[in-house]
Amino acid sequence: MADYTQILLDVADGVATLTLNRPHKMNAYTRTMMTEIIDAFDRTDADDSVRAVIVTGAGDRAFCAGADLTPDDGARPFSDPTEVPLNDVKVRDGGGYCTLRIFNSKKPVIGAINGAAVGIGATMQLPMDFRLASTSARFGFVFARRGIVPEAASSWFLPRIVGMSQALEWCMTGRVFGAEEALAGGLVRSLHAPEDLLPAAHALAREIADNTSAVSVAMTRAMLWRNSATPHPMHAHRVDSRAIYQLSRGADAKEGVASFLEKRAPAYPGRVSSDMPGFYPWWEEPGWE
Repeated sequence: MADYTQILLDVADGVATLTLNRPHKMNAYTRTMMTEIIDAFDRTDADDSVRAVIVTGAGDRAFCAGADLTPDDGARPFSDPTEVPLNDVKVRDGGGYCTLRIFNSKKPVIGAINGAAVGIGATMQLPMDFRLASTSARFGFVFARRGIVPEAASSWFLPRIVGMSQALEWCMTGRVFGAEEALAGGLVRSLHAPEDLLPAAHALAREIADNTSAVSVAMTRAMLWRNSATPHPMHAHRVDSRAIYQLSRGADAKEGVASFLEKRAPAYPGRVSSDMPGFYPWWEEPGWE
């Protein structure tokens, strides 16, 4: 779909597959990869034919082995050596650009974690809605062992997914752990033999694409991610009420009822690009400052 150099993006039958594509460097993360991932999510959001996005890594060794510590251009791996004020945009963490863009996706995101996932390779997954892992996958929030701290907004995402105690243990020890521990700790949904991983991810994507309204899924994704972080259920009640009121009067609701009563597969006409409720987005996106 685009002339990317460090990722691949393929769309087929309503499912986009985004592949981190630096297998010679275990798909290590760079600024170029960051900008290409962001662009890919801009494309999938704008394409009404895309109903779900799968993210995986090229090769059989790694999903993403973290930031590239030996960049080809010889630059410093973590930061520009120039000292700037802390509110300067140069201070912004590149992993956070990526995870915030995934967080704002209008399409469900499925991680197919096919190998080593360390550092940004682990934190990049956190705003994905589902994480399926190969039995050979390994994970590591290794920042304390590198003299830095968790990034990519993972201090917000990780405790929400696995709980505070588990998040603290993984981040404070910085150890690399296997797929079974990731499953037991709630980081991943399911484990699969390497050859079964992508088929399982596609099966989940198909279940969404074949049976649900794109508008309903986009709203549900935004509501669950955002409303669960509000301080009182009344905030969620306000959004729920407005969403039900508007969507129940729309063409997708009519089709949902008709297809159920007629015992047939639905054909929802709604499009995320044009048919989201009038009050969407209901939140004010915070800026960097």
